[in-house]
Amino acid sequence: MPVPLQGVTVSTTPLTVAVLGPGGVGGLLGGLLARDGHRVICLAGEQTAAVLARDGLHVRSGQFGEFTARVEAATELREPVDAAFVTVKETALVPALDRMPPQAVGPGIVVPLLNGLDHMAVLRERYPTGRVVAGTIRVEATRTAPGRIEHTSPFAAVELAAPVEEFAEQLRHAGLDVALREDETAMLWSKLSFLAPFALLTTRHADGIGVVRTEHRSELLAVLDEIAAVTGAIGAPADPRTLLAAFDRIPGAMKSSMQRDVEAGRPTELDAIGGAVLRAAAAHSVPTPTITRLVRELS
Repeated sequence: MPVPLQGVTVSTTPLTVAVLGPGGVGGLLGGLLARDGHRVICLAGEQTAAVLARDGLHVRSGQFGEFTARVEAATELREPVDAAFVTVKETALVPALDRMPPQAVGPGIVVPLLNGLDHMAVLRERYPTGRVVAGTIRVEATRTAPGRIEHTSPFAAVELAAPVEEFAEQLRHAGLDVALREDETAMLWSKLSFLAPFALLTTRHADGIGVVRTEHRSELLAVLDEIAAVTGAIGAPADPRTLLAAFDRIPGAMKSSMQRDVEAGRPTELDAIGGAVLRAAAAHSVPTPTITRLVRELS
């Protein structure tokens, strides 16, 4: 269930925003906000921080154009911010949080844009519960080198499960599509119900979603039926026909971040994505044979 914010305020322009993990998602957000006149502090390792401090963030996007934005960079946050985006991979979350001590964040909000569900409990154990704002983002963006971001999807849509309209308006002004949701659980599962089939199937078949939805359509339909059954059991129902329509609309060349991680030899978020679905299915006694097989094959 959503946790009500207590006394959370977000200042007017310009904001001071920290970005923990300026990779594809974090780099795109940081670049857009910095271009819009906000102060952006990117938190990263020494080598990446040095590149960002020297060269800024260079974004190439069909939606937002190509631009370079000046940002600040540090290995650790040392001053209060209005908001801190957490955009590291789930596999790197716990050690990365050392770069953002709770006392340094101050009264600002913490907005995770990670895949899966389990990160919310981790963050609310570390930071004041009422200031951790659940968020999701739907985007395809990749870091090709430190500070260089390729945004390849024709959308960048953020959802926030909190009454932070002023903050949302700042993000919209920077170019993002932002919606506020009342039900945190429904919001997180809405993303996972799309992401899990997308990630598992594109990674398993090592190809874009266009190949999956044509050559492996029966498997896609089976996964959508199973994920809809799981979401229904937890009280955040998804319609498999609506999900299928979404898959049929997106560009066929789109790849999942899990697929890109496998291609690059990086750790994957298989447990955060597929594992989260299987744990919920087990808790509610929902059979998921296709998803179980995919997770096993990718393990």
